[in-house]
Amino acid sequence: MKPFLPLDVPMGATRVLLHACCAPCSSAIVEYLVQQGVTPVIFYSNANIYPSEEYGHRLSECVRYARKWGIEIVDDVYDHDAWRGAVRGLEAEPERGARCLRCFTYRLERAARYAAGHGFPVLTTTLASSRWKDLDQVNAAGRAACAAVEGVLWWDRNWRKGGLQERRNAIIREENFYNQRYCGCEFSMARLALSEEKV
Repeated sequence: MKPFLPLDVPMGATRVLLHACCAPCSSAIVEYLVQQGVTPVIFYSNANIYPSEEYGHRLSECVRYARKWGIEIVDDVYDHDAWRGAVRGLEAEPERGARCLRCFTYRLERAARYAAGHGFPVLTTTLASSRWKDLDQVNAAGRAACAAVEGVLWWDRNWRKGGLQERRNAIIREENFYNQRYCGCEFSMARLALSEEKV
């Protein structure tokens, strides 16, 4: 892949913690980083995903892709009940609403703490590659998460640009990735089912 935009890693870091939501969203980012001489370590922290079988399915695809590139993947604790507690009171919020911001913050706080404890100077996320996510929300959550720890900088790169969106779509086909149809939580699942009923 030859990206259209240059890679400018904060502080010239050659090792970054990449919070990943799934293999499809990780695909072009991982390829791009490795080919540019940056080593990503995938931090799979997605307690929002429901049910647990879905969590495992998405994780296994991430593991498969990480092995292809010979990079490390860290599977965070899956505690859906704790996540439910974090978003309590926001269940009826629409997609891209306050619940999503709280969800991003919860997951990226865990990633930031891991980064701080394991010597990663930079944190970024594949959430910034999805056109279904509000990029401003993702970056607000990332900045807040990194501000709460010492020594970790939030990398607010827009991972949709520079040819990465097109490359992502191509890799999904090449790897025959499981490509989920809802964000992950039971609330997004319910909204998908409702929209399908209206079709």
